[in-house]
Amino acid sequence: MNTLSKLQSYMTGRKALLPAALTLSAISALIGMVPYILIWFIIRELFTAGKFFSTEVIITYSWWTAGTAISSVALYFAALSLSHLAAFRVEANIRKLAMQKILRMPLGFFDNNTIGRIRKIIDDNAGITHVFLAHQMPDLAATILMPLTVLILIFVFDWRLGFACLIPVVISTLIMSFMMGKKGRYFMNNYMTSLEEMSTEAVEYVRGIPVVKVFQQTVFSFKNFHNSIIKYKKMVFDYTKLWEKPMSAYTVIINGFVFFLTPAAILLINNNENYTLIILDLILYVLITPVFSHSIMRSMHLNQAFGQASEAIDRIENLTFVELPPISASPEHIINHDITFNNVSFSYPGAKHKAVDEISFYIPTGKTIALVGASGSGKTTIARLVPRFWDAGEGKILIGGTNVKDIDPKELMNNISFVFQNTRLFKTTLLDNIKFGNQSASIEEIERAVDLAQCREIINKLPDGLNTKIGTEGIYLSGGEQQRIVLARAILKNAPIIVLDEATAFTDPENEHLIQQTLKKLTKGKTVLMVAHRLTSVIEADNILVINKGKIFEQGTHRELLEKNGIYTNMWNEYQQSVNWTIKKELHYA
Repeated sequence: MNTLSKLQSYMTGRKALLPAALTLSAISALIGMVPYILIWFIIRELFTAGKFFSTEVIITYSWWTAGTAISSVALYFAALSLSHLAAFRVEANIRKLAMQKILRMPLGFFDNNTIGRIRKIIDDNAGITHVFLAHQMPDLAATILMPLTVLILIFVFDWRLGFACLIPVVISTLIMSFMMGKKGRYFMNNYMTSLEEMSTEAVEYVRGIPVVKVFQQTVFSFKNFHNSIIKYKKMVFDYTKLWEKPMSAYTVIINGFVFFLTPAAILLINNNENYTLIILDLILYVLITPVFSHSIMRSMHLNQAFGQASEAIDRIENLTFVELPPISASPEHIINHDITFNNVSFSYPGAKHKAVDEISFYIPTGKTIALVGASGSGKTTIARLVPRFWDAGEGKILIGGTNVKDIDPKELMNNISFVFQNTRLFKTTLLDNIKFGNQSASIEEIERAVDLAQCREIINKLPDGLNTKIGTEGIYLSGGEQQRIVLARAILKNAPIIVLDEATAFTDPENEHLIQQTLKKLTKGKTVLMVAHRLTSVIEADNILVINKGKIFEQGTHRELLEKNGIYTNMWNEYQQSVNWTIKKELHYA
């Protein structure tokens, strides 16, 4: 499907507007040529009749000149109005449909795509299609019709001067086609990529400014953003230098009709031609031949805009062209909440090695299994396969004996609560943030969740309590405080399955103690899959799986694993040593 067909597919209810805009634009272009001819008629009348010219004829021509010029502008305005209506519909539908696809993406999609990149691709590229359809597309008719009309006129009046006019047109067209060839398309691709990179780096840099200031890493943190700007600058500068001479030559030649017409007219007059008619035709050609120049420039902008629109649509479709998790035509219901991994393997797209390699284990209903291991061992990937962040490539993941792929996604999500190391709070009130766990919860249920999550002291010190806004328009919470708000949300949801992904990884000792108390209340009687960073949090787990390179190397309770004197024992000893680390201050006296 070509770019125009793709854009038309987004014009629901307004597909007729673009052809209508092109038609009006075409009529406007044709009528816009009439004033040039009428002005020539006025000049001819003055030139040939001398002092006996007809005032009435000149006034008539003048009124027709003004009328056709105004009519041309009015028709073009109407064409732009229709094209804008079509463009607004396309832009809105692109955003809506793209976001609908984003919302259906596997949750793992958001690990691989930053918010800045998603916003840039959808928002900015939708705007590019609007500019193309609203402004450049109506010019398509004029870009084609006006040169053809002028071409006919120049050969009707004097074919010899017509050929003289075509010399700069042919040369400038060849130069333009050279500039807008493969290198132009290659530049457009790099240009759009560079803009995305700058946008992503800018968003990440701005978001990280508080951390940057705390750790005094201003220059270092700016490095990636600065590099993206320099890369963009170098690419655009090199491209500009590449076309410096061709563009200069083009500009001189396309605006140099008079240098070709004048010698041709002199030759014709020297050939005993009627010099009056030659001069009149020369004047007409001087009036209308700049249309070629405008049309070629217009075609260049149109071609560039078309390339941008094509690239924009491709980038939006490439972003959203992710295989969606299959939804069963006859979904099964969750009967109980035990979890089974049966020879499960998984590889990330494009990866050479498996992130999870033939993993098998069982979590009985109401029990807790912890996953421990080095960073990159596959712990988080295993945990995220349960709620279908990604679908397992091999094997089965069962909840209550039912494959997660056969469970309706809404039902699956309703039965699982997540607590991640990276908290996700919205820039709204604390009440709204907590109610995301259960929109229909009563205020009594919310207050209970607040108390169980050890959030009461946080709420009491805020000016508006639960109605206090957080973020740019309100107050800011520490990492540990945010984590407790997230736990209140999870408690309010009260899902029977809990997935904990290093929930206390970045908290201070005081908040860790409070969060551990909350976790005990949250997970009581629930089926829990826990990814652990601090080994003290897994001591009471019913079973601990030691993961290495996507495989289970050891498993058992905390005591059983220590008795094996294997990987877990080494991890435990190293953890205990790190806990007991102290900083000694040496005093030196002069």
